[in-house]
Amino acid sequence: MDKIRIVGGTPLRGVIPIGGAKNAALALMPACLLTDGTLSLSNLPHLVDITTMANLLSQHGVTMSLNGHAANGGPTGRVLDLNAAKITSTTAPYDLVRKMRASVLVLGPLLARYGQAKVSLPGGCAIGTRPVDLHLKALETMGAKIDVQGGYIVASVPGGRLKGGEVIFPQVTVGGTENILMAASLADGETIIANAAREPEVCDLAHCLVAMGAKISGIGTPTIRIEGGERLHGAQYSVLPDRIETGTYAVAAAITRGDIELVGARRDLMQSVEKVLVEAGVKISETPRGVRIDADGRRIGGVDIMTEPYPGFPTDMQAQLMALMTTAEGASMITETIFENRFMHVPELLRMGARVNVHGASAIIRGVPKLSGAPVMATDLRASVSLVLAGLAAEGETLVNRVYHLDRGYERVEEKLAACGAEIERIKDGTPAE
Repeated sequence: MDKIRIVGGTPLRGVIPIGGAKNAALALMPACLLTDGTLSLSNLPHLVDITTMANLLSQHGVTMSLNGHAANGGPTGRVLDLNAAKITSTTAPYDLVRKMRASVLVLGPLLARYGQAKVSLPGGCAIGTRPVDLHLKALETMGAKIDVQGGYIVASVPGGRLKGGEVIFPQVTVGGTENILMAASLADGETIIANAAREPEVCDLAHCLVAMGAKISGIGTPTIRIEGGERLHGAQYSVLPDRIETGTYAVAAAITRGDIELVGARRDLMQSVEKVLVEAGVKISETPRGVRIDADGRRIGGVDIMTEPYPGFPTDMQAQLMALMTTAEGASMITETIFENRFMHVPELLRMGARVNVHGASAIIRGVPKLSGAPVMATDLRASVSLVLAGLAAEGETLVNRVYHLDRGYERVEEKLAACGAEIERIKDGTPAE
């Protein structure tokens, strides 16, 4: 397996391009199943998870063509055309779905357009229970008949068409909201989603569906209304910038006490992260091309945060902020309310000299003057990048193992950081470290 080698201690300075949002793209791609027209997605990130979703859609019979190229170090020129005019299978097999939890997002559109679907129970990062039962109960509310057999969700729609209804989620679910948004677009009558997720990625999907002809109101609010239609048509749509990649590189500037311009970033998408970073002592400003993160010579102090559904502090930024807090002055407390196993990076940070104590769903961090480089092991996507961030600030060499997690969500991370002065390289499997 590839490793990433980092020699830390260099403040980062320069420019980093921000790509399209992985979590938005993974919901937008299955939307192609709702129409026999072509859905063209631009600003698509080049990531392992995107390839996994493309492979899944391909085995359903979706034809694809990739046009354009990575322009100026970013993916803005890359356009993926998806056409689901001739679906050959409504089964999403275990071998593909096990690689990524977002694969369950084919369930809603397959049921809505074809009246049947057989989808393996999903896999993904081992960061705790992320049940799909909320998706299934919501689809049952719309008239679907669902059984779980042999590790597969076996679903059908008596009469062939889902019926509009009131879906009340007992807790906010991003994937559940996305699945029902797609399913309801082709259902008979009106569907109301109560306690809907408000994440920008959910809004991006809703706006794409509107571009495809769907009638949706209440986008970005807890109550979304969808008036189902007979058919949707193709559309051209650009994936919004990745707010988690933006936040991650903002922390890279802060943890190295550097100064980075994030080109293509949208400040309005990172408000909760900006608030925390500014409280910690970082200066953030808009530029004509994006957002500037200035921590050059600044004192970084401890802050307390609690992860919450949007617009609260995102769970996908928790590990990165913890890495920053290990280098801050004073104490911090991070409380994780979304996933129960999302402190698996803590033992690895301890190997680097961090002072962190976990008590249930909270972690107390006491900043240290310097982290020390060490060999560490990535356990999931965001944990892996938090170790890279810690390595950028540490004295000596850090070797991050199992970086295949990193490749699921970050495009060319070592190249982007090296361009800003980081001493970082990828060591390919079988290549000895120098």
